[in-house]
Amino acid sequence: MILEHAVLPVVPGREEEFEAAFAQARPIIAAMPGFRSLALRRSVETPSHYLLLVEWDTLEDHTVGFRGSPDYQRWRALLHRFYEPFPVVEHFVDVPREG
Repeated sequence: MILEHAVLPVVPGREEEFEAAFAQARPIIAAMPGFRSLALRRSVETPSHYLLLVEWDTLEDHTVGFRGSPDYQRWRALLHRFYEPFPVVEHFVDVPREG
């Protein structure tokens, strides 16, 4: 399992518009092969910042499957206009437990 992590810096004053657009975009990503779950959280300290966490079966499900799909263009059209600067996306894997 891969955990995608991105802090989304939304242009201040556009948070409500972003949240409405995200509600439209959510079903797009949820329909992708390899998608497991999604959580969007809003920062208490910096209300124009959001934390996006998406679980994927594999890294390629996100980087090749989703980002290479025509549906990604719809996602991008809905959301990318809100970010300043553009978010950095990182991927994480579980650390095995010992014992």
